[in-house]
Amino acid sequence: MSIRLRSALSAALIALACLLAPCGALAAWAAYDLADTGRYVSTMAPLAGDPAVQGAVADTVGAEVMDEVGDRPEVRPMRSAVGPYVHDAVRSFTRTETFRAAWDAANRALHDAVLHALRDDRERAVRVDLAPVTAQVKRGLTDQHVPLAARIPVEHTAVDVLPAQDLDRLRKGFHVLEVAGFWLPLAAVVFAVAGLAAAACRRRALTATGLGTALGGACLALAVAVGRRLTLADLPETAHRPAAGAVYDALTTTLREASWLLVTLGLAVALAARLSRHLPPRARRPGTPMAVSPLPDLTVTIASPADPQPIARP
Repeated sequence: MSIRLRSALSAALIALACLLAPCGALAAWAAYDLADTGRYVSTMAPLAGDPAVQGAVADTVGAEVMDEVGDRPEVRPMRSAVGPYVHDAVRSFTRTETFRAAWDAANRALHDAVLHALRDDRERAVRVDLAPVTAQVKRGLTDQHVPLAARIPVEHTAVDVLPAQDLDRLRKGFHVLEVAGFWLPLAAVVFAVAGLAAAACRRRALTATGLGTALGGACLALAVAVGRRLTLADLPETAHRPAAGAVYDALTTTLREASWLLVTLGLAVALAARLSRHLPPRARRPGTPMAVSPLPDLTVTIASPADPQPIARP
Protein backbone atom coordinates (compact mmCIF):
# COMPACT_ATOMS: atom_id res chain seq x y z
CA MET A 1 0.00 0.00 0.00
CA SER A 2 1.37 3.40 -0.97
CA ILE A 3 2.14 6.07 1.61
CA ARG A 4 -0.54 8.38 0.23
CA LEU A 5 -3.22 5.69 0.46
CA ARG A 6 -2.16 4.76 3.99
CA SER A 7 -2.33 8.40 5.06
CA ALA A 8 -5.81 8.84 3.58
CA LEU A 9 -7.09 5.65 5.24
CA SER A 10 -5.57 6.64 8.56
CA ALA A 11 -7.10 10.13 8.40
CA ALA A 12 -10.56 8.71 7.66
CA LEU A 13 -10.40 6.19 10.52
CA ILE A 14 -9.13 8.78 13.01
CA ALA A 15 -11.79 11.31 11.97
CA LEU A 16 -14.48 8.67 12.43
CA ALA A 17 -13.11 7.74 15.85
CA CYS A 18 -13.07 11.38 16.98
CA LEU A 19 -16.66 11.79 15.79
CA LEU A 20 -17.87 8.69 17.60
CA ALA A 21 -16.16 9.53 20.90
CA PRO A 22 -18.58 12.29 22.07
CA CYS A 23 -21.57 10.45 20.59
CA GLY A 24 -20.55 7.33 22.49
CA ALA A 25 -20.19 9.31 25.72
CA LEU A 26 -23.68 10.76 25.25
CA ALA A 27 -25.24 7.36 24.50
CA ALA A 28 -23.46 5.68 27.43
CA TRP A 29 -24.63 8.44 29.78
CA ALA A 30 -28.25 8.03 28.68
CA ALA A 31 -28.16 4.22 28.71
CA TYR A 32 -26.21 3.55 31.90
CA ASP A 33 -26.50 6.67 34.05
CA LEU A 34 -30.07 7.88 33.54
CA ALA A 35 -31.49 4.36 33.18
CA ASP A 36 -30.20 3.21 36.59
CA THR A 37 -32.85 3.85 39.27
CA GLY A 38 -30.47 3.77 42.21
CA ARG A 39 -28.05 6.15 40.53
CA TYR A 40 -30.89 8.44 39.50
CA VAL A 41 -32.25 8.62 43.05
CA SER A 42 -28.75 9.24 44.43
CA THR A 43 -28.23 12.02 41.90
CA MET A 44 -31.53 13.70 42.74
CA ALA A 45 -31.25 13.27 46.53
CA PRO A 46 -28.98 16.32 47.18
CA LEU A 47 -31.51 18.55 45.41
CA ALA A 48 -33.82 18.17 48.40
CA GLY A 49 -31.54 20.65 50.17
CA ASP A 50 -31.32 23.12 47.28
CA PRO A 51 -33.10 26.42 48.16
CA ALA A 52 -34.48 26.84 44.64
CA VAL A 53 -35.95 23.33 44.64
CA GLN A 54 -37.34 23.80 48.13
CA GLY A 55 -39.01 27.04 47.04
CA ALA A 56 -40.58 25.41 43.97
CA VAL A 57 -41.86 22.48 46.06
CA ALA A 58 -43.21 24.87 48.70
CA ASP A 59 -45.09 26.85 46.05
CA THR A 60 -46.56 23.71 44.48
CA VAL A 61 -47.50 21.90 47.68
CA GLY A 62 -48.81 25.06 49.32
CA ALA A 63 -51.03 25.76 46.33
CA GLU A 64 -52.32 22.18 46.37
CA VAL A 65 -53.08 22.36 50.10
CA MET A 66 -55.08 25.54 49.65
CA ASP A 67 -56.91 24.08 46.65
CA GLU A 68 -57.90 21.03 48.67
CA VAL A 69 -59.13 22.77 51.80
CA GLY A 70 -59.40 26.43 50.86
CA ASP A 71 -62.86 26.17 49.29
CA ARG A 72 -64.50 24.80 52.41
CA PRO A 73 -67.05 27.15 54.00
CA GLU A 74 -65.26 27.27 57.35
CA VAL A 75 -61.93 28.15 55.67
CA ARG A 76 -63.06 30.51 52.90
CA PRO A 77 -63.30 33.65 55.11
CA MET A 78 -59.71 33.35 56.30
CA ARG A 79 -58.16 32.01 53.07
CA SER A 80 -56.06 35.12 52.44
CA ALA A 81 -54.66 35.02 55.99
CA VAL A 82 -54.01 31.28 56.08
CA GLY A 83 -52.34 31.08 52.64
CA PRO A 84 -49.01 32.77 53.52
CA TYR A 85 -48.80 30.84 56.76
CA VAL A 86 -49.33 27.56 54.97
CA HIS A 87 -46.62 28.45 52.45
CA ASP A 88 -44.14 29.29 55.22
CA ALA A 89 -44.99 26.10 57.07
CA VAL A 90 -44.50 24.02 53.94
CA ARG A 91 -41.21 25.80 53.27
CA SER A 92 -40.13 24.91 56.78
CA PHE A 93 -41.20 21.32 56.17
CA THR A 94 -38.90 21.08 53.13
CA ARG A 95 -35.92 21.39 55.49
CA THR A 96 -36.81 18.27 57.45
CA GLU A 97 -35.72 14.66 57.05
CA THR A 98 -39.31 13.67 56.34
CA PHE A 99 -39.29 15.79 53.22
CA ARG A 100 -36.02 14.20 52.09
CA ALA A 101 -37.58 10.76 52.48
CA ALA A 102 -40.66 11.85 50.55
CA TRP A 103 -38.46 13.39 47.85
CA ASP A 104 -36.52 10.15 47.40
CA ALA A 105 -39.72 8.07 47.38
CA ALA A 106 -41.30 10.28 44.72
CA ASN A 107 -38.21 10.16 42.49
CA ARG A 108 -37.91 6.40 42.85
CA ALA A 109 -41.58 5.86 42.01
CA LEU A 110 -41.37 8.17 39.00
CA HIS A 111 -38.20 6.58 37.62
CA ASP A 112 -39.47 3.02 38.13
CA ALA A 113 -42.71 3.83 36.32
CA VAL A 114 -40.96 5.43 33.34
CA LEU A 115 -38.32 2.71 33.06
CA HIS A 116 -40.90 -0.07 33.30
CA ALA A 117 -42.96 1.56 30.54
CA LEU A 118 -39.94 1.95 28.25
CA ARG A 119 -39.05 -1.74 28.62
CA ASP A 120 -42.63 -2.95 28.28
CA ASP A 121 -44.51 -3.45 25.01
CA ARG A 122 -47.93 -2.50 26.29
CA GLU A 123 -49.39 0.75 25.01
CA ARG A 124 -50.62 2.48 28.12
CA ALA A 125 -49.96 5.81 29.76
CA VAL A 126 -47.33 6.00 32.48
CA ARG A 127 -49.01 6.78 35.78
CA VAL A 128 -47.54 7.23 39.23
CA ASP A 129 -49.55 6.77 42.42
CA LEU A 130 -48.52 9.58 44.74
CA ALA A 131 -50.59 8.39 47.71
CA PRO A 132 -47.54 7.14 49.69
CA VAL A 133 -45.75 10.42 49.08
CA THR A 134 -48.83 12.44 50.00
CA ALA A 135 -49.15 10.44 53.22
CA GLN A 136 -45.56 11.26 54.18
CA VAL A 137 -46.10 14.93 53.40
CA LYS A 138 -49.33 15.02 55.38
CA ARG A 139 -47.65 13.34 58.35
CA GLY A 140 -44.77 15.80 58.24
CA LEU A 141 -47.06 18.82 57.97
CA THR A 142 -49.15 17.56 60.85
CA ASP A 143 -46.05 17.12 62.99
CA GLN A 144 -45.11 20.70 62.11
CA HIS A 145 -48.57 21.83 63.32
CA VAL A 146 -49.48 23.26 59.94
CA PRO A 147 -53.09 24.52 59.96
CA LEU A 148 -55.54 22.25 58.17
CA ALA A 149 -52.85 19.67 57.40
CA ALA A 150 -54.89 16.92 59.03
CA ARG A 151 -57.66 17.55 56.51
CA ILE A 152 -55.50 16.89 53.43
CA PRO A 153 -57.10 13.88 51.71
CA VAL A 154 -54.80 10.96 51.02
CA GLU A 155 -56.21 9.19 47.99
CA HIS A 156 -54.75 6.84 45.41
CA THR A 157 -54.37 9.45 42.73
CA ALA A 158 -52.71 8.31 39.49
CA VAL A 159 -50.73 11.13 37.93
CA ASP A 160 -50.01 10.84 34.19
CA VAL A 161 -46.29 11.16 33.47
CA LEU A 162 -46.07 10.03 29.85
CA PRO A 163 -49.02 9.79 27.44
CA ALA A 164 -49.58 6.52 25.62
CA GLN A 165 -49.14 8.05 22.16
CA ASP A 166 -45.54 9.08 22.94
CA LEU A 167 -44.42 5.73 24.32
CA ASP A 168 -43.67 4.02 21.02
CA ARG A 169 -41.32 6.77 19.87
CA LEU A 170 -39.60 7.00 23.27
CA ARG A 171 -39.29 3.22 23.51
CA LYS A 172 -37.54 2.96 20.14
CA GLY A 173 -35.16 5.76 21.07
CA PHE A 174 -34.39 4.12 24.40
CA HIS A 175 -33.59 0.78 22.73
CA VAL A 176 -31.27 2.54 20.28
CA LEU A 177 -29.48 4.24 23.17
CA GLU A 178 -29.06 0.93 25.00
CA VAL A 179 -27.33 -0.58 21.97
CA ALA A 180 -25.35 2.54 21.07
CA GLY A 181 -24.19 3.04 24.66
CA PHE A 182 -22.05 -0.09 24.37
CA TRP A 183 -21.05 -0.21 20.70
CA LEU A 184 -20.25 3.44 19.96
CA PRO A 185 -17.44 3.80 22.55
CA LEU A 186 -16.03 0.42 21.49
CA ALA A 187 -16.15 1.40 17.81
CA ALA A 188 -14.40 4.70 18.58
CA VAL A 189 -11.51 2.85 20.23
CA VAL A 190 -11.26 0.28 17.40
CA PHE A 191 -11.23 2.96 14.69
CA ALA A 192 -8.61 4.99 16.56
CA VAL A 193 -6.30 1.98 16.95
CA ALA A 194 -6.80 1.00 13.31
CA GLY A 195 -6.07 4.56 12.18
CA LEU A 196 -2.85 4.67 14.18
CA ALA A 197 -1.78 1.27 12.85
CA ALA A 198 -2.39 2.31 9.22
CA ALA A 199 -0.64 5.69 9.54
CA ALA A 200 2.59 6.31 7.68
CA CYS A 201 3.71 8.71 10.43
CA ARG A 202 2.32 7.47 13.74
CA ARG A 203 3.49 10.46 15.74
CA ARG A 204 1.53 12.81 13.51
CA ALA A 205 -1.49 10.49 13.58
CA LEU A 206 -1.38 10.33 17.38
CA THR A 207 -1.31 14.12 17.58
CA ALA A 208 -4.32 14.36 15.26
CA THR A 209 -6.19 11.75 17.33
CA GLY A 210 -5.57 13.66 20.54
CA LEU A 211 -6.63 17.01 19.08
CA GLY A 212 -9.73 15.48 17.49
CA THR A 213 -10.75 13.84 20.76
CA ALA A 214 -10.30 17.13 22.62
CA LEU A 215 -12.39 18.93 20.00
CA GLY A 216 -15.15 16.32 20.31
CA GLY A 217 -15.20 16.72 24.09
CA ALA A 218 -15.42 20.50 23.76
CA CYS A 219 -18.35 20.16 21.34
CA LEU A 220 -20.10 17.84 23.80
CA ALA A 221 -19.65 20.33 26.65
CA LEU A 222 -21.00 23.09 24.40
CA ALA A 223 -24.02 20.95 23.50
CA VAL A 224 -24.78 20.39 27.20
CA ALA A 225 -24.62 24.14 27.86
CA VAL A 226 -26.85 24.95 24.87
CA GLY A 227 -29.31 22.24 25.94
CA ARG A 228 -29.54 23.80 29.39
CA ARG A 229 -30.26 27.21 27.94
CA LEU A 230 -32.97 25.89 25.62
CA THR A 231 -34.56 23.77 28.35
CA LEU A 232 -34.88 26.68 30.76
CA ALA A 233 -36.11 29.02 28.04
CA ASP A 234 -39.07 26.72 27.30
CA LEU A 235 -40.35 26.73 30.89
CA PRO A 236 -43.58 28.69 31.26
CA GLU A 237 -42.93 29.67 34.88
CA THR A 238 -39.93 31.97 35.19
CA ALA A 239 -39.86 31.69 38.98
CA HIS A 240 -39.13 27.95 38.81
CA ARG A 241 -36.24 28.20 36.34
CA PRO A 242 -33.54 28.13 39.06
CA ALA A 243 -35.00 24.86 40.38
CA ALA A 244 -35.16 23.40 36.85
CA GLY A 245 -31.57 24.52 36.27
CA ALA A 246 -30.47 22.74 39.44
CA VAL A 247 -32.19 19.54 38.30
CA TYR A 248 -30.62 19.80 34.82
CA ASP A 249 -27.16 20.34 36.28
CA ALA A 250 -27.53 17.36 38.60
CA LEU A 251 -28.65 15.03 35.81
CA THR A 252 -25.87 16.11 33.43
CA THR A 253 -23.02 16.01 35.96
CA THR A 254 -21.63 12.74 34.61
CA LEU A 255 -21.97 13.92 31.02
CA ARG A 256 -20.10 17.16 31.72
CA GLU A 257 -17.37 15.23 33.51
CA ALA A 258 -17.07 12.88 30.53
CA SER A 259 -16.77 15.82 28.11
CA TRP A 260 -13.98 17.46 30.10
CA LEU A 261 -12.27 14.09 30.46
CA LEU A 262 -12.20 13.80 26.67
CA VAL A 263 -10.75 17.31 26.40
CA THR A 264 -8.05 16.66 29.01
CA LEU A 265 -7.12 13.22 27.69
CA GLY A 266 -7.00 14.41 24.08
CA LEU A 267 -4.79 17.41 24.86
CA ALA A 268 -2.48 15.28 27.00
CA VAL A 269 -2.04 12.72 24.21
CA ALA A 270 -1.43 15.42 21.60
CA LEU A 271 1.10 17.20 23.83
CA ALA A 272 2.93 13.95 24.62
CA ALA A 273 3.15 13.08 20.93
CA ARG A 274 4.42 16.56 20.13
CA LEU A 275 7.09 16.50 22.83
CA SER A 276 8.30 13.06 21.79
CA ARG A 277 9.85 14.68 18.69
CA HIS A 278 12.41 16.42 20.88
CA LEU A 279 13.50 13.32 22.80
CA PRO A 280 17.04 12.06 22.08
CA PRO A 281 17.34 8.83 20.10
CA ARG A 282 17.32 5.66 22.12
CA ALA A 283 20.83 4.65 23.15
CA ARG A 284 22.20 1.17 22.47
CA ARG A 285 22.01 -1.06 25.52
CA PRO A 286 25.30 -2.48 26.85
CA GLY A 287 26.09 -5.93 25.53
CA THR A 288 24.12 -5.48 22.34
CA PRO A 289 26.33 -6.42 19.36
CA MET A 290 26.80 -3.76 16.75
CA ALA A 291 25.52 -4.50 13.29
CA VAL A 292 28.42 -5.06 10.90
CA SER A 293 27.71 -4.54 7.24
CA PRO A 294 29.34 -7.04 4.87
CA LEU A 295 32.40 -5.87 2.94
CA PRO A 296 31.87 -5.28 -0.74
CA ASP A 297 33.32 -7.70 -3.22
CA LEU A 298 36.60 -6.02 -4.23
CA THR A 299 38.62 -6.89 -7.28
CA VAL A 300 42.33 -5.88 -7.25
CA THR A 301 44.04 -5.41 -10.59
CA ILE A 302 47.83 -5.91 -10.64
CA ALA A 303 49.79 -4.93 -13.72
CA SER A 304 53.03 -6.83 -14.39
CA PRO A 305 55.96 -4.82 -15.89
CA ALA A 306 56.79 -7.62 -18.28
CA ASP A 307 53.28 -8.32 -19.33
CA PRO A 308 51.22 -5.47 -20.69
CA GLN A 309 48.02 -7.42 -19.95
CA PRO A 310 46.73 -6.72 -16.38
CA ILE A 311 46.06 -9.69 -14.15
CA ALA A 312 42.83 -9.47 -12.17
CA ARG A 313 42.94 -11.16 -8.78
CA PRO A 314 40.01 -11.40 -6.49
